[in-house]
Amino acid sequence: MFKLIQWQWREYQDFHANKSNLLIHIFAVPANLAAQISAAWAALHANWLILALSLVMVAASIAVQGIGHKKERNPSIPFSSPWNALSRLMVEQWINFPRYVLSGAWWRAWKQA
Repeated sequence: MFKLIQWQWREYQDFHANKSNLLIHIFAVPANLAAQISAAWAALHANWLILALSLVMVAASIAVQGIGHKKERNPSIPFSSPWNALSRLMVEQWINFPRYVLSGAWWRAWKQA
């Protein structure tokens, strides 16, 4: 897992430099995290409606981020398998994008875009 985090972080700014993509991510990633937390809560409490709505929100967030990535000069590296997709998406959502924002790199990219 640590290697994936480092690999993704190493060139993260190259795939997150377009102003539209940055704007999409600053809203879609927190929405995704909230939806994942909501889905976990709903599953634990057997609230199937909230679970379904939360999963739809997770999917919508990922889809919108995919649209944002298509606006980038450097296209994202394609996923090699379902496991690769899931692990890369989870690392981006929970670790590297929050790190990108908290380190000030998002703001620097925004100003340079």
